[in-house]
Amino acid sequence: MNNQQKRNRLLILAIFGMSIIPFLIAWGLKENPGLLEGRTNHGELITPVITTERIDLTGFDQFTAQNMDQLPGHWLIVNVIPHDDCNEVCREALYKTKQLQLMMSKDLTRTRRVAMVFKEVAPETAALWWKEDSRLLRVKPNEALIKKIAAIRQDGIPDGMLLLMDPLGNLMMEYEPGFDPYKVKSDLMHLLKISQIG
Repeated sequence: MNNQQKRNRLLILAIFGMSIIPFLIAWGLKENPGLLEGRTNHGELITPVITTERIDLTGFDQFTAQNMDQLPGHWLIVNVIPHDDCNEVCREALYKTKQLQLMMSKDLTRTRRVAMVFKEVAPETAALWWKEDSRLLRVKPNEALIKKIAAIRQDGIPDGMLLLMDPLGNLMMEYEPGFDPYKVKSDLMHLLKISQIG
């Protein structure tokens, strides 16, 4: 075998290696996604998403019952109130989402804030939780939806937990109590940017 044949074989092997190596890297990253350290979201994605229907939510009070048409077609920032008492952590989360929505500037009209109350609570008691928050929509989920939401957290739903719901009614992201509203805004702005609906 002469020198020219050796060079031709090396050239063929180099071309083959250059074409197969990217596929091997892509396969390796698919099999081990933890190798990619970059993160674009600050909350936890809910997988699979929790789908909801219009009948899964009812108005907690008269104001919300009259404004239920505000929910479909908007991104919902959902404060979860799993107990019959909204403690300090819960009230802080309500305040943070109020500030978060105000930070949305031009995308303010694409979002709505919702307090999802799991338990039966006297209206006068609940009114104290959001006494200076006239735009907050308050809903009561049905038992089926409560079970779906409870299934994403084995240790129970904590006070102050936050969920994001897309305009189609899918609960798709969760945030721990004590969440940073600026990080939630970052995620929400990213979702609004790539979303063609809501």
